[in-house]
Amino acid sequence: MAVYAMTGGATGIGAAIREQLCDAGHRVVSVDLRDADICADLSDYNGRQRAIDGIRQLCPEGIDGFIPCAGVGPSVKPPSLIARINYFAAVAVTEGVLDLLEARGGRVVMIASNSAPMVPLNDYVELLLDGEEEAACELADSRDTHSAYAGSKHAICCWLRRRSGELARRGIRINAVAPGIVQTPLSEKVLTDAELGQAMRDFGDSVPLGCIGQPKQIADVVSFLLGPGADYMTGAIIFVDGGHDAMLRPDDF
Repeated sequence: MAVYAMTGGATGIGAAIREQLCDAGHRVVSVDLRDADICADLSDYNGRQRAIDGIRQLCPEGIDGFIPCAGVGPSVKPPSLIARINYFAAVAVTEGVLDLLEARGGRVVMIASNSAPMVPLNDYVELLLDGEEEAACELADSRDTHSAYAGSKHAICCWLRRRSGELARRGIRINAVAPGIVQTPLSEKVLTDAELGQAMRDFGDSVPLGCIGQPKQIADVVSFLLGPGADYMTGAIIFVDGGHDAMLRPDDF
C-alpha cells in the first residue's frame, strides 16, 4: 500500500483520482474546502500552511506521491483568485511536502492544461514564476480570466520543468497531465458562463476524438505517472485532451 496526499480531492478530476487510488488499496489524504481529511482554503497563506501541517501530521513517515489538483476555472472572478489557487497554492503546498516525498522516493503529478501553450511566457507568467504573488494578482485582475487561467497553467509547466532536474537528484520524479475539456463541475460552470460559455461549447465540439473527456480518463494517466511504469519519466507534460493540442499546434512538441 502506498500513501498519497492530494489537494482538490472532493470533486471532479480530483475525486476520480482519489477514488481510483483508494480502489487500488492505497491510502489517500485529501485536502479540500469540505468533504476532506484536511479542510483548508488554499487561496491564502494560512490555508496553505494548514494543508501542509495537516499532511505532515497525518503522514509523518513520508508520502509516496503528491497530486496538487485543487484549481479553479476561467469563469472565476476576480481573476486573481485563479493565480492564487492554480499556481501559488499548488507550488507552495508541493514545496511544503518535498521532504515527505524525499523520504520515500515519491512522485509529484501536477495538473496543467492544454490551454498552457495558448499564452506566451509573458510578464504575468514571469511574476508567477518569480513568486511575486501580489503583483501577479494585481496584473491578473487587469486582464481577462482566460489569460489568468492559461497563464497560471503555463507557469505550472515552467516551474515543473525548471525544478525537475534538482528534484530528480533528490529521488523525486515530477510530471504533469494537461487535460483538455473534461466533464466536471468546474467545466459546467464555464459552459454556463454568459461570457465564456459559447466559446467553451465550440471548443468542446472541435475535439478531434469527437467527445469531451471524463475524469476517469485523466485519473488513469495520473495513476500511471504515480506508478512504476513511469520510473524513467520526470519533467514530462502529458496532454490528455482528445487530440486538441496536436490539432492546434501540429508542428510544436
